[in-house]
This record gives sequence, structure tokens and C-alpha cells, in this order.
Amino acid sequence: MAVTEEKKLNIQSITEGKLTWVYIEKPSAAEVEFLKQHFKFHPLNLDDIVSRIQRPKIDEYDDHLFIVLHFPVFDKENRITRSSEVDVFIGENYIVTVHCSADLKPLAKFFTECQLSEEKRRTYLGRSSGFLLYHILDKLVNYCFPILGKITESIDAIEDVIFTKAVPETVREISLIRQDLISFRRVIHPQIAVIEMLEREEYPFFKEDQEAYFGDIADHTRKIWDELEDSKEVVEGFADTSNWLTSHRIQETMRILTIVMGIMTPATLVASIYGMNVALPGGVSGGSFLPFGVLLLVMAFIGAGIIVYLRHRKWL
Repeated sequence: MAVTEEKKLNIQSITEGKLTWVYIEKPSAAEVEFLKQHFKFHPLNLDDIVSRIQRPKIDEYDDHLFIVLHFPVFDKENRITRSSEVDVFIGENYIVTVHCSADLKPLAKFFTECQLSEEKRRTYLGRSSGFLLYHILDKLVNYCFPILGKITESIDAIEDVIFTKAVPETVREISLIRQDLISFRRVIHPQIAVIEMLEREEYPFFKEDQEAYFGDIADHTRKIWDELEDSKEVVEGFADTSNWLTSHRIQETMRILTIVMGIMTPATLVASIYGMNVALPGGVSGGSFLPFGVLLLVMAFIGAGIIVYLRHRKWL
């Protein structure tokens, strides 16, 4: 067994028997050059490991695979789930894992455990590269469940307050959860096909029962997706309920305002008529009923015209 750390490069490696795990975090041009010199990887794959815009995929070669995977990471500050990419080169005697940030704690923790514990090195690196890949993916997929649990807790909290708290606050919480769900779904959905390919295809250098091992990971991934689908339906139901409550409260407000306007209308009408610069009966300077009658007829004519127009438009 050997545990090594490349000088001046952000590269660590563990060797147990014939199998070596090369661990690279935040790769730069120097790390890419190291891989180019020590492995026969395709130049386009080496370019992919420093690119942050990659969809999950598997590139198959005669003696190795290049796998791009994404896993969710919860950003506590912005309260949103975002994607963190892991690139894996796997051959018969080696695994190279590369990720561009330090936020994938399960992967870093697993590598450290294998560094420090001889028992774990023998357990995970003592069989085959396929066995080690299974455990790497298993730990990363299992890390999704606590993040999914946070979303479920937020949904339960919304369910408790949707009928009691103010609409703007509830709408904001629902919007945050929906945004979180969309981000999570974008991470998981493209992943399913890649995991199922590892389960279905035959790669001789894995030297393990792929259907059994990677089938387990595929089942976990599909379970996560099913829970995301269920959560999506629940949140959409909450959004519809919130919209209905908002509409109902607007109608209640309009009803009250209509009552107030109905109460104020007679007084407003009288004040408007007697505020005109025309001598009217009962006014300050007195007057005949003729101008008053003409005004009433004009107002009645205008009112009747409005009613006819509304009926013509089928609004009444």
C-alpha cells in the first residue's frame, strides 16, 4: 500500500495492491498536464474536466470509461440546491476522480477515510475498480437524501402556515421551494440514464456484478426522482391554494369597497348636483324646477345609455 501526494499539484493518490485512486480537487492546467503525461486519456475529455458546463454522460473506450456526473449541493446562504460536477476516469487498475469545487463533502470524506484507515483501503480498494466506483457513487447518491429531507421539511412547514400567515410571506416561501425543486430535478433527471447504463452495459474491467451493484444505485436514484415528483405535485397544489386564497381575499376587499362606495354614492350625487353653478330649488340663491328636471333627465339618459352598452357587450 502507498499513499502519495504530488508536490506543487492539487493531486492525491492511494494505492492498494494493483488499484490506484487518484483524487483531484479544483483542477488547473497543471493537473490536466499531469493526467496527459501519465494516462492515455482523450484530449477532449481532459478539456471537459475544467469545463463547468457538462451534462452527465459516459464516453466508452477500449480500456477505460470517462463518466461525467452531477450531484446536488445545498447552498445554505441562498437556500437553493445547486449542481456540483464529478468527472471519473476508470480503468482496470485505476480510478481518477476530479471535481471543480470543495463542496462535495462525501467524496472528500471517503477519500480521507481510505487514506487514514488501512482496513478501509483493503475493503474498498482491495477488490476492483468497479467495486470502488460503486462505493463512491453510493456515498454521493446517499448524500442526496438529507438534501431531499430539507425540501420535505420546508413543504411540511408551508402546509402548517399557508392558511394562517400573510399571503406575501407564504408566496415567497412557496417560490423558494419551487426554485429548489427545479434545481434538484435538473441535477437528478439526466443522471438516471447514466446510472442505468452502468447497470445495463457490460464493462469487463469492472470485474463485478454490475446489475447487482449499480442496479442498487439506480434504484436509489429513481426513488429520489419519484420523491421529487411527489414533492412537485404537493407544491403545485400549495401554489394553487395560495392563488385561490389571494383571489378570495381580493374579492372580500372589493366587496367591502363596493359597500362603502354604495353608501357614499347618494351623498356624492347630491353634493355633485348642488355643487354646480346653476340655480336649483333649495339652493343658496333658489331657482325653478326646470333646470333641476333637465339635469335629472340628462343623468338618467346617460345612465340608461351605459346600461344599454353593458348589455350589448353582455357584461350584464
